[in-house]
Amino acid sequence: MFRKIAIIAMAGAGLAALTASADAAVSVLNGTLAHSCFEAAEFGSDGSTEDVRLCSRALEETALSSHDRAATLINLGIVRGRDNDAEGALESYNEGLEIDPSLGEGYVDRGAVLILLKRYKDAVADITKGLALNANRPEIAYYDRAIANEALGNIRDAYIDYKKAVEIRPDFALATEQLSRFKVVRKRTSGA
Repeated sequence: MFRKIAIIAMAGAGLAALTASADAAVSVLNGTLAHSCFEAAEFGSDGSTEDVRLCSRALEETALSSHDRAATLINLGIVRGRDNDAEGALESYNEGLEIDPSLGEGYVDRGAVLILLKRYKDAVADITKGLALNANRPEIAYYDRAIANEALGNIRDAYIDYKKAVEIRPDFALATEQLSRFKVVRKRTSGA
């Protein structure tokens, strides 16, 4: 007799509540406007038009290497997203990743914006690419990908991703909370 495992997501938090994920900023040289933009993206708590201006100034007024320019565009995307400008954030992520496609955080952050735009399949693809590029905060990537997978109806994949996020960071309350909504059911089946 074989056992088949079914994973069921129990009703609970709506998708809007699930998308409250953190972003992973990309570090740039200290002592520059671009570094101040990084700090705004990394440590800022909510959307701020002033942070958007700061990052825009860093791009306009500072001579940056291609890597730092790409990183600053990714950071601008983060602060634009916090300023409720999903389309502007997406534009910044696209431009940054065009310059430096090796920035795993950029794919993960762009995936988070794609979730907000309800482009779940694209979000899964971007986040998966970010993970393959060794994004700095894989627990965020797994959490965000779980949200997109759940929205697509890929319940088993969502469960696996939430679980992986908690394995990486056991104190990740958002992932733990979402994982608690799932129930693993073992079904007996007869087989040959």
